Amino acid sequence: MAHDDGADVGAITHRAYARIGLFGNPSDGYFGRTISCSIQNFYAEVTLVPDQQPFSSRVSFEPGPYDWNAFNSLGALAAHTEKHGHYGGVRLLRALCCRFHAYCAERAIPLHATGFCVSYKTNIPKQTGLSGSSSIIVAGLRCLLEHYDVTIPLEEQPALVLACERDLGIVAGLQDRVIQCYEGVVAMDFTDERAVRETGRGTYRRLPESCLPPLYLVYAENPGDSGKVHSDVKARWERGDEDVREKMARVADVARRAETALMETAGTTPEARLETLASLMNENFDLRRAMFGDEALGAMNIAMVTTPRSVGAAAKFTGSGGAAAVLCPKGDAQAAAMREACERAGFTVVPVIIHPAPSAA
Repeated sequence: MAHDDGADVGAITHRAYARIGLFGNPSDGYFGRTISCSIQNFYAEVTLVPDQQPFSSRVSFEPGPYDWNAFNSLGALAAHTEKHGHYGGVRLLRALCCRFHAYCAERAIPLHATGFCVSYKTNIPKQTGLSGSSSIIVAGLRCLLEHYDVTIPLEEQPALVLACERDLGIVAGLQDRVIQCYEGVVAMDFTDERAVRETGRGTYRRLPESCLPPLYLVYAENPGDSGKVHSDVKARWERGDEDVREKMARVADVARRAETALMETAGTTPEARLETLASLMNENFDLRRAMFGDEALGAMNIAMVTTPRSVGAAAKFTGSGGAAAVLCPKGDAQAAAMREACERAGFTVVPVIIHPAPSAA
């Protein structure tokens, strides 16, 4: 996709969109199943400008919105760091370049010597569990593929993106990278542990975007109570804790049953189908809450789910906390009541706009 202002000759611009984990998360990190969708509400955009100097192989990065290095005061520095953290997006793009170079070198894929400058921007709210970090990497990967005229099979791209984040010490699973690479709506099966460990991928099935009911996104503009979402669940699972293993398997089964409900076209009414999906969303969150505990999840995160549920809507985390996906099985009146309750509690509510899979996929 060409840069639309024409200011930079040969500029390449790509976007990667935020995602919602609809059913099954966090079992993707525990050899389970998930269903995720790509959404157009938020995105990261990366622009790569080939070096215009003949024979120049120079590579550089423009600081983005989270990479400020100059501040008006010490207080401004502290406020920016508290909101955005110590690290920005440039480190993600640098990690990507290293991994991309290694991938091509290992496979003897030739790369031309023309350098480039990379920049990024993003409107994905921070700390909302909408995969802001991986979106920058995915958009950057698409720019590199176009710049070097290299093809990496779609099924291999999520593992490469995940490797970039793990190089930086970011705790993550495959789900987010799969949906951001594939886009649309995807059901993912990671239950073959041996295959996932050996190949770095699960089994993925595209679902039609039309199978999803109307959804809403609830999030906090300035999340200040994110909790310690990962808690000790991973360690307990690895130790073989029976309670965690049993509950995580049930979370994975939620995704299996949700896929069946989404794809059912006969034998059920639309109203019954919505109630089934709503029940599964609530079950997903309740299992997660039972495993992680309220202290780990954080009061604000819990309120993002319990506030919509107070008017009969269904809700669960989109990721590890910071935002919730909401389904209103009773329709518009319930959605209006949900919006009023959430906005009164200080949350932002927006209708979800699904980003479709590429037509050629």
